[in-house]
Amino acid sequence: MTAADTRLATTTDTPVGPADVLAAAERIAPHVRHTPLLRPESLSGLPGLPGLLVKAEHLQHSGSFKLRGAANAMLALGADEVVAGSSGNHGIAVATLGRALGVRVTVVMAAGAAEAKELAIRALGGTVLRVPGGVAERDRYAKKFAAGTGAALVPSSDHELVIAGQGTVGLEVFADAPDLDAIFVPVGGGGLLAGVCLAAARLPRPVRVIGVEPEQARRYARSVAAGRPVELPPSDTVADGLRGQRPGELIFPVVRDRVDELIGVDDAAVLRAMDLLHRAGIAAEPSGAAALAGALRSGALRPGGHGRTAVVVSGGNSAAALAAAAKR
Repeated sequence: MTAADTRLATTTDTPVGPADVLAAAERIAPHVRHTPLLRPESLSGLPGLPGLLVKAEHLQHSGSFKLRGAANAMLALGADEVVAGSSGNHGIAVATLGRALGVRVTVVMAAGAAEAKELAIRALGGTVLRVPGGVAERDRYAKKFAAGTGAALVPSSDHELVIAGQGTVGLEVFADAPDLDAIFVPVGGGGLLAGVCLAAARLPRPVRVIGVEPEQARRYARSVAAGRPVELPPSDTVADGLRGQRPGELIFPVVRDRVDELIGVDDAAVLRAMDLLHRAGIAAEPSGAAALAGALRSGALRPGGHGRTAVVVSGGNSAAALAAAAKR
């Protein structure tokens, strides 16, 4: 029996569920955009890509889906100072909201995080702290720093409010494409994947949920295989937003129990998918192109694949896009 067959009956040991995703959608509605579900003819017209749907989160305010989880957490917590660990897009989202809500923001970034994203956070009024090591070290430092300053910690993924907020991506996709058969989701911290799974649990018919990880950072696939969370070394994948090292404590049971498949893609596949999207006028960053790379690798877009298929383009904050936004 597949995860899709048992999704409605499965109970996970996590404090967040489908009702929380609905509550998040109502809470964040004034602050986020219902992004379009594109049917790019120049992309879907290629051999093997008929009728592909693209969830355009690169058009979200702040340039990525991360605004959804950040908004849900910050609005619910009501803190006047927050700390977040981020590879970039979550930090940009938190800083964007911080400026709008009058909240002081500190973002902790790992040594290898993109400089363009650090500059964007600073331009929005956020304070950035760089720490050595990878994502795991970054998140441990952010937690310690928040505890020491009394600020509220807003993790990039592993928080019930963040997961619920990210799940609103799935709510929109399923509302806009009720005949959907499968959805491919890029996996960084895993909050988006878990949230989409919870949104899918409400559906009257099963939709396959497939997570796509960089080959260098397959922490969820390896953890599911091991039956427990496994921490990996830092990676330097071109998909800088997907460099997570360890599954989230809240997210892991959702992924373990509800995800239908986890696919790995190498950097060459990610860059090829990004090029396809760019030629179709969809300005995805590498992390945002990973879901399409996974769909292409899986064969889901070939005749006899998964049927009606959507891919989530999770963000568009490339260095060029951030530079253009700074000039504007």
